[in-house]
Amino acid sequence: MKLPDDWLTSTWRRHLVAALAGALPMLAFPAPSLWWFAYVCLVPWILLVRTAPTRKRAAYDGWFGGLGFMLAVHHWLLPSLHVFTFVIAALLGALWAPWGLLVRRYLGGVPSRGRVVTALFVLPSGWLMVELVRSWQGLGGPWGLLGATQWQVTPALRLASVGGVWLLSFLVVAVNVAVAVLVAVRRFRVPALAALVATAAAASAAWMWSPVPGTDGRVRIAVVQAGIVAGADNRFAREERLTRDLVGQDLDLIVWGESSVGFDLADRSDLTDRITELSRETGADILVNVDARRSDLPGIYKSSVIVGPEGPTGDRYDKMRLVPFGEYVPARSVLGWATSVGKAAGEDRRRGTEQVVMDTGQGLRIGPMVCFESAFPDMSRHLTEDGARVLLAQSSTSTFQRSWAPEQHASLAALRAAETGRPMVHATLTGVSAVYGPGGARTGPWLGTDSSTSEVYEVPLADGTTPYVRFGDWPVHAALLILLGLGITEGVRAIRFRQTAPEPPAPPAHTVRGSPARHGR
Repeated sequence: MKLPDDWLTSTWRRHLVAALAGALPMLAFPAPSLWWFAYVCLVPWILLVRTAPTRKRAAYDGWFGGLGFMLAVHHWLLPSLHVFTFVIAALLGALWAPWGLLVRRYLGGVPSRGRVVTALFVLPSGWLMVELVRSWQGLGGPWGLLGATQWQVTPALRLASVGGVWLLSFLVVAVNVAVAVLVAVRRFRVPALAALVATAAAASAAWMWSPVPGTDGRVRIAVVQAGIVAGADNRFAREERLTRDLVGQDLDLIVWGESSVGFDLADRSDLTDRITELSRETGADILVNVDARRSDLPGIYKSSVIVGPEGPTGDRYDKMRLVPFGEYVPARSVLGWATSVGKAAGEDRRRGTEQVVMDTGQGLRIGPMVCFESAFPDMSRHLTEDGARVLLAQSSTSTFQRSWAPEQHASLAALRAAETGRPMVHATLTGVSAVYGPGGARTGPWLGTDSSTSEVYEVPLADGTTPYVRFGDWPVHAALLILLGLGITEGVRAIRFRQTAPEPPAPPAHTVRGSPARHGR
């Protein structure tokens, strides 16, 4: 059925279509994981924005598309935040309003060849700036970055080792722009095809050039996933039983999930003794995660703690980046009402001050992270720079157990492993737990949300340094330079236009009652 030509002239119809178009990328993320769809998912949104009759309408198309994107990719927050999810999506969706203006500026109407070529660089750069801004942990962190849809594609993981998830986002958006030109601008189909071929060639060259991490031995790491258990004492007992099943497995490390211990170990010497005894029986250090009020400091902390055969080793990492509303309420004096309409934190957790690389009793150096810290590329990169041989994330998504969140979270570890050239263990309290090798390939089975078990993984170690660890977020810096160059060019063009514009015509002579005024009398 063909829609009437004037169907989109209705403001709210157009807003609805923009939101639906912006929501399409959700299908490229887990659980659906249609990774190939990422390369065309933005095309309907781009085609809509380029038809905007005014700049204001283009900005609204970008805004409502961003709202649809944020709401769709984070839809699993609805049971916890309720109506506040829409408020957050609307606020963050506004970040795409400038991107909508760029789409109309360079692809609107009948674009010239120069505008099309510029769009292939400017629109991915603009998208990257949106991802950069919303990656600030106070705005929810880098969850749902478009490049993260490629977590299971081997060539893409190789590219991640060169430029991180940012490079993948840039290339995915560039392909979407080229496809949109193929569809909408008939006379530039050949240049659009050439752009696609050039992108594929550049990506292939980077893939072939990027160094492959060299394996340097293996370690045996066990993940203990308790599953849904009511009560901190009952959960601890289940973890204790599952850990005891690992006796005789010749392990290098055992990892429990986030909030696996609900009491401060300094106050509960009985729990400390039980974990210490487990370490003796299994012959391996145990990395637990304590979610409790500290006895030596005020407030509640989430802390990764190593317990060995002689008790706690003294290594401790306090979570630094907290989940907005889940672990603290930003500007609580203003937004505290969120606790009355959802499951926002009733009390703010306290933050750690620095990342820590820990030494286990087996001589293994590990870099712990807690929960959604695994979404931040810079944290895993810095741990690698500080000498971590294995990256670990202790997580719990029990609040979102029957949603897409556990799969989305587990997939992020593949990207962190590929970016750093270090294996990564994603150990959760209730699933999904997963382990990835130095190149991002999955090692062993996923432990789903219906599992309460322990699993031993043969984890390959690697040496060397990836280009991403060495050079950092260079795609973001390149995007900033592209947009800066664009701003300078547009500014110079505007100045030249004003200088060469013809003088306005002189105003007509003053008249009195329709006749020329007479002077000199």
